[in-house]
Amino acid sequence: MGSTRLPGKVLTDVGGRTVLARVLGRLRRATLIEDVIVATSNLPSDDAIVDECESLSVPCFRGSEADVLDRYYRTAQEFQTEAIVRITADCPLIDPRLVDETVRVFQAHEADYASNVIPRTYPRGLDTEVFTIEALAWAWLEARHPHQREHVTPYFYEHPEIFKRASATAEADYSRYRWTLDTADDLELIRTIYSRFNSRDDFSWTDILALMEREPGLVALNSHVLQKAVVAG
Repeated sequence: MGSTRLPGKVLTDVGGRTVLARVLGRLRRATLIEDVIVATSNLPSDDAIVDECESLSVPCFRGSEADVLDRYYRTAQEFQTEAIVRITADCPLIDPRLVDETVRVFQAHEADYASNVIPRTYPRGLDTEVFTIEALAWAWLEARHPHQREHVTPYFYEHPEIFKRASATAEADYSRYRWTLDTADDLELIRTIYSRFNSRDDFSWTDILALMEREPGLVALNSHVLQKAVVAG
C-alpha cells in the first residue's frame, strides 16, 4: 500500500475489481502452478491487503516491509514450496499462458532461475520469474546489498557463475510497451484496456497487442513514464 508514486495502487479499482483481485484472478488460470499466495508486509497500512485476500479466499503471509527477499524466503518456508513463481502485484495484465511458458522453460532446462525479463522482449507488466527453493535459500543467506534484499531476484542474475539460468523470449521485441502499474497514467491505460474488453479479465497479451495496433493512441497514455531504477551498491 506504500507505493511512492501511486499510494494504495494494488487496491485501486479496475473495472469493478481491485488490481490485486485482477492479478490473482488471472494467475489462477495458469495451469502449471499449484497455489497462489500473497506475500505482503507486516505494516498496519497493509492490513487492507490481508482483508482483500480473505475476501478472495487467497492465503497471505506477512513479513518484512524492506527485506522482501526475507519475506519471500519465510513465505516459502511457511508453505513448504519447492519452486516459486514470482509475480508482482502491480501487473493486472499478467498473462497466465506466459506464466506457464516461463515455468516450462524453467522445467525443461532444469534451471535454478528462469524468467521472461532477461532479456526483456515482452511488454513490461508481464514479468514472470521462477526459481527453486534452494536458489532462494542461497540468495537469502548470501545477498548483502540493499537492492538485492528489496527486489528479491537481483542476486540470481548478478551471479551467473552460481545459478543455472534460462530465458523465455517472444518471437519479436515488444519491450517498448508498458503495461505495469506505477503511476496515475499507467492506471488510466490499464482501465482503458479493461474497458475495451468489457471489464473481463480473460483476454491475452496478444489481444492487448492487437488493441494497441488498432488504437495506437493508447500507447501515448503512459509512454513517457520512466521505470524506477534498481540502484546497485
